[in-house]
Amino acid sequence: MVGRPTIFLDRDGTILREVPYLADARKAELLPGVAEALAALHRGGCQLIVISNQSGVARGLLDEGDLAAIQASLDQQLAPYGARIDAYYHCPHHKAVGVPPQRRRCRCRKPLPGLLEKAAQDFAIDWQHSAGVGDDVRDLQAFAAMDLPSVLVGTGKGRSARQKLAEAGKDPDLYVGHLAEAVPWLMRRTGTWKA
Repeated sequence: MVGRPTIFLDRDGTILREVPYLADARKAELLPGVAEALAALHRGGCQLIVISNQSGVARGLLDEGDLAAIQASLDQQLAPYGARIDAYYHCPHHKAVGVPPQRRRCRCRKPLPGLLEKAAQDFAIDWQHSAGVGDDVRDLQAFAAMDLPSVLVGTGKGRSARQKLAEAGKDPDLYVGHLAEAVPWLMRRTGTWKA
């Protein structure tokens, strides 16, 4: 099966306004320009896959039903723009908080690449023409583990993440203020740019 260009997206702080341990779907608010950006990437032929750490499950602050409701809200907000998320993957675990089975060391909690590996089992992905977008150093580390170039957005934790990278003498492949600014770069990277 031929793989498709894929954009992997962090959720909180990247496409949704940052709300600590978001559990209420009514508070799931798309960041400005995100719907239009995702619609452009979708029209260009990219698969859009959300990968997200959700340790609030392990902490007992939300459950799988809450996550499903948030995803449904996100889908409803994107639909009028012609955008669609192809899949959602999340890690409900934390290595030190909660009770088993959520309290455990796992491979799916970013910065480890387990969520991307799971997506690779479920979808045909053209890894040479794919990229990741996030607002945290952990996001970029997970993408790097799969040799994916990445975009750091300045929303959510992005500004502090950029500072941490700078202090370590590192730079993201691309830094932008928000997701919409990354669309031309992402479309060139994925080979979906129509000049």
